Amino acid sequence: MDMNGGVLDSPNSSSIGTKRKEEDNSIPLSAHLLVPMLAVAAMDEEYDVIVLGTGLIECILSGLLSVDGLKVLHMDRNDYYGGASTSLNLIQLWKRFRGNDKPPEQLGMSKEYNVDMIPKFMMANGGLVRVLIHTDVTKYLHFKAVDGSFVYNKGKIYKVPATDVEALKSPLMGLFEKRRARKFFIYVQDYDEKDPKSHEGLDLTKVTARELITKYGLEDDTIDFIGHALALHFDDSYLDGPALDFVKKMKLYAESLARFQGGSPYIYPLYGLGELPQAFARLSAVYGGTYMLNKPECKVEFDGDGKAYGVTSEGETAKCKKVVCDPSYLPNKVQKVGKVARAVCIMSHPIPNTHDSHSAQVILPQKQLGRKSDMYLFCCSYAHNVAPKGKFIAFVSTEAETDNPEIELKPGIDLLGPVDEIFYETYDRFIPANNHETDNCFISMSYDASTHFESTVANVLAMYSNITGKALDLSVDLSAASASADDD
Repeated sequence: MDMNGGVLDSPNSSSIGTKRKEEDNSIPLSAHLLVPMLAVAAMDEEYDVIVLGTGLIECILSGLLSVDGLKVLHMDRNDYYGGASTSLNLIQLWKRFRGNDKPPEQLGMSKEYNVDMIPKFMMANGGLVRVLIHTDVTKYLHFKAVDGSFVYNKGKIYKVPATDVEALKSPLMGLFEKRRARKFFIYVQDYDEKDPKSHEGLDLTKVTARELITKYGLEDDTIDFIGHALALHFDDSYLDGPALDFVKKMKLYAESLARFQGGSPYIYPLYGLGELPQAFARLSAVYGGTYMLNKPECKVEFDGDGKAYGVTSEGETAKCKKVVCDPSYLPNKVQKVGKVARAVCIMSHPIPNTHDSHSAQVILPQKQLGRKSDMYLFCCSYAHNVAPKGKFIAFVSTEAETDNPEIELKPGIDLLGPVDEIFYETYDRFIPANNHETDNCFISMSYDASTHFESTVANVLAMYSNITGKALDLSVDLSAASASADDD
């Protein structure tokens, strides 16, 4: 997806990685997006929707609702875009984790770092890419394919096999298991919901994933990487659900992998995920949405029936029919459902055993670690313009099961090799506990520990339907966007 919205001729185009810097309009979005959006708005106006917080979910919804013709006011108590999903430079990163300490000079220039606070890759054919194309936000962004997708098994890192051909080559399985896995992959590849001949007599809406897998006699370790690193399920509860969802997720992975013929099914924006909220914010502004950053308090006002009717900041109240926000704006209307533990690491090398990938995801399935949920490694680098030349940013994240992230994350950190700097943190995860039909409040879920956007997009689409009463049509032409798969 290039800066001018054109389709790039070749997914392996070597010019794409540098194109942005050579153009006249090549200022990073974070520098040039702010001016046209901060139109002065009257707080005493009435809006269809007031959106609080400029996290990615809120910004996507703000953009979608503005495109639908709704009058949107978007406010944030912070003076920057992104909320919890912002990207930080080196000085900001140090301030967040180390207070007044200064970053060491050998790490390079602060402004060359864009460190995501919620690191996630996008599936090339996944929901978020469909939303980007549906809204034409692609013209504000520039993507590049992610080099590698890996899975942890018995102490080692392996490339995730996603097709029958890769299954036969994979060292993850013995000879006989490879043949069984190949047959299963062929079934999944050939499966077409509309063609009963491809179903082999199985109704996947009634057969469970466990029953389907049993039919092919796959071993536990094989089921582990298929369910967690390919279908991207967080735990093993999917095994007792309908097989159709499981098969669709496997097909999405394989189709995304085939999209750019790279080493993974993922893409990621140059300059980090901080570009995404701003791109959707710009979309909203183009369609008449109004932005107010640095607004203290942002108190939601309720009438006698408990319905939200506006938001007050600095003594002025803007009226609205509906309020959309992240959990931090209405803490008494959400419930805590978990906690994410995360380590942020700066390194001078790729993650070992990932074929020198400049960007990669490694999934550590729960069973491999004796845990209740998976652990994720995420790595990106100067190849995506998020760090100076030769520097890599790695994250280790998981749903916390203890109060000690240093010990809990150790299995993932041990796979990184030497790190220059490491920061640990935990954050609580919330889901809405209100009834939006009675209070007009639509609250997003906190971001989970996974290093892909599939669950986030599901939240966006569900919220959009609740707010508007209609489903978002994402049947888009996926060829309308492209990404580079070149190496730097």
